[in-house]
Amino acid sequence: MVEKIVAKLLNRETISYLLFGVLATVVSIGSYYISSRILINFIGYDETVMCSNVVSWVCAVAFAYVTNKIWVFQSKTKGLKDLLREMSAFVGARLFSFGFEMAWMYITAILIGINDTICKILAQFAIVVMNYVFSKLFIFKK
Repeated sequence: MVEKIVAKLLNRETISYLLFGVLATVVSIGSYYISSRILINFIGYDETVMCSNVVSWVCAVAFAYVTNKIWVFQSKTKGLKDLLREMSAFVGARLFSFGFEMAWMYITAILIGINDTICKILAQFAIVVMNYVFSKLFIFKK
């Protein structure tokens, strides 16, 4: 019983999703860190947190779409229309999780005052799960 569950969870798709998810998280946190350290010299803390989160989201979504399409879900779209539908669904789902992340960052880093980098890292755990469910069930379904 346990072996069947483990076998179902530990397959090529899940392992590659986790691997590329970790890399997308590195892209997200890295681009957040870099942009926040640059922007803090020009705008206030609250604006820096939110603007840097937008920059990191764009970088991570671009990276995640390419890696999820090609290596994780091995999507084979036919024609521009299918590609645009798939890409739109991917970005739409990511916008949903981005809304969660923006709310999380605002509440935890700005209102409560927890270190913004720690908040960013903690948010990634929920986001990875949300994004996998969206990708598996709605975007790259076979």
